[in-house]
Amino acid sequence: MTSTLLSPLGQKTHSETSKQFRDDVLKGLNSPIRSIPSKYFYDQQGSLLFDQICELQEYYPTRTETRIMQRSAKMMAACIGTNTRLVEYGSGSSVKTRILLDQLKQLDSYLPIDISREHLHTTANNLAVEYPHHDIQPLVGDFTKPINLPKTSSPQTRTCIYFPGSTIGNFTHEEASRLLHSMRSTAGPRGSLLIGFDLLKDKHTLEAAYNDRDGVTAQFNLNVLSRINRELDAQVEVASFDHKAIFNEEAGRIEMRLRSLRNQSIRIDDHFFHINAGDEILTEYSHKYTVEGFTTMADEAGWSCRAVWHDAQTYFAVMYLEG
Repeated sequence: MTSTLLSPLGQKTHSETSKQFRDDVLKGLNSPIRSIPSKYFYDQQGSLLFDQICELQEYYPTRTETRIMQRSAKMMAACIGTNTRLVEYGSGSSVKTRILLDQLKQLDSYLPIDISREHLHTTANNLAVEYPHHDIQPLVGDFTKPINLPKTSSPQTRTCIYFPGSTIGNFTHEEASRLLHSMRSTAGPRGSLLIGFDLLKDKHTLEAAYNDRDGVTAQFNLNVLSRINRELDAQVEVASFDHKAIFNEEAGRIEMRLRSLRNQSIRIDDHFFHINAGDEILTEYSHKYTVEGFTTMADEAGWSCRAVWHDAQTYFAVMYLEG
């Protein structure tokens, strides 16, 4: 039985979601280090642009993780086992998930969670056609907030959280630790976690991945300003900003920013912000890990590493953990 009902996580209305967006933007712009939360990249346009990024020559993470999945999905499925429901955080287009679903023949259900309702709707409908024997239960929501999953079909059903794409890298180490703790609670007794994360490597490779020659990442970054104009009562001159991404070696992370090209003022409702030429708005961190460092962080959150897979160049890793 397949479901394509877009069930909400929690009870937020559209107006409440817009208010949260507004409040988060105002809080970020009022902070000592101006910022916009990276989760707001992913409206319909942003999600489509990110799909394009994943196809870029410079952007190695997606194709590298995909190859790992293609090579090792059968072993991953064996770890996940039968009578398990797969809960994916930030599912997007569920491209890599299809490789896993092909191997999970006795999956209880698949619950993709995404903040972009339209994108999730499209993906869920496609999956319903491609996997008619899988029970697909899409959930609209923000996985960084507390999650109350639907009841399982049986008390014996286990929960495996799937978190691909190195999205864990978008969080500070403190935030990532809290998220891993939250995942442990959400997965429940005998729960498990299959997670992808980007590995530390040379600066040139890292910076090239976030500064593609075609400028798609720049469009993706700038789109968050366009979204503010579209969804909030705002006036932001998008053309007066440009994209910047650098590798902070000391912190072990890519930092993506929007840099003001001139002195300007932007308005959000009745709030005005003066920004000088050269000032920057932080839009994303992308932390890079070692396998040992990530294992230690996960262990502190109650997870135990059972298996890890990586590519020949050790650019990327996928780890299976149990509670």
